[in-house]
Amino acid sequence: MTQPDSVNATAGPGRNLPDVSHLVVGILGGTGDQGRGLAHRLARAGQQVVVGSRSAERAESCAAELGLGVRGADNAACAAAADVVIVAVPWDGHAETLASLRAELAGKIVVDCVNPLGFDKQGAYPLQVPEGSAAQQAAALLPDSTVTAAFHHLSAVLLQDEAVERIDTDVMVLGEDRAATDTVQALASRIPGMRGVFAGRLRNAHQVESLVANLISVNRRYKAHAGLRITDV
Repeated sequence: MTQPDSVNATAGPGRNLPDVSHLVVGILGGTGDQGRGLAHRLARAGQQVVVGSRSAERAESCAAELGLGVRGADNAACAAAADVVIVAVPWDGHAETLASLRAELAGKIVVDCVNPLGFDKQGAYPLQVPEGSAAQQAAALLPDSTVTAAFHHLSAVLLQDEAVERIDTDVMVLGEDRAATDTVQALASRIPGMRGVFAGRLRNAHQVESLVANLISVNRRYKAHAGLRITDV
C-alpha cells in the first residue's frame, strides 16, 4: 500500500494529516452522479483521478467531459492504477463488483461511500445488510485491502455544479487503520469547504450510511442540498 510520509500541519480537526497530493485516486462507478461529482471535486483540488466503469469507453468519455486531467478506464484498470480507490457503485452491484476486483484492490486503501437504501411511497429508508453495512461487506470481500468508509453525505448536485466554489460540510471517516483514515480525512480536506473527521470503526458504519435517508427527507422538505457539520471539534 502506498502511504504518504509528509504532513500538512493545517488540515483536519485537531491533528496533523498526511500530504496526499501525490496519490492517485480511482473511483469505481465514476460515471454515476456521485462518482462523477467526487472526481470533479478531487481533480479540481489537484488530485490525480481515474474514473472507472464497467465500460472503458464510457469511462473515457466521462473523463473527457470532466477534463482537469481525469483519466478513464474499466473498473479493473482503474483499481490497479490507483493508490486509493473510492467505491461509488450502485448498492445492487456492490458485492459483485468488489468480489471481482479483489486482486486489483489488494494492498490499496478502499473508501466505501455506498448507501444501502430502499425507496417507497414514504421516501427513503435504510436496508438491512447481512454484514452490518456496505463498508463491512466490503471489508469481508476484500481481506487484502484496507477498507474505510467516507463521503456518504455529499450532494451529487453540489459536487457536480461548477459554479459552486465551496461545499461547506464535514466528511465522517470510519475505519480500523489510523493511517488509512488519516489519508481519507486528508483527501476530504483538500476539497474547499470540506473537512474530514474521524467517526469510529467500521462497526459504526451502518448508522452513517443510514443517515442519508434522513438527509433525503430534509432535502425534499426544504428543497435543499443538506450536509453535516460536527461541532466542537
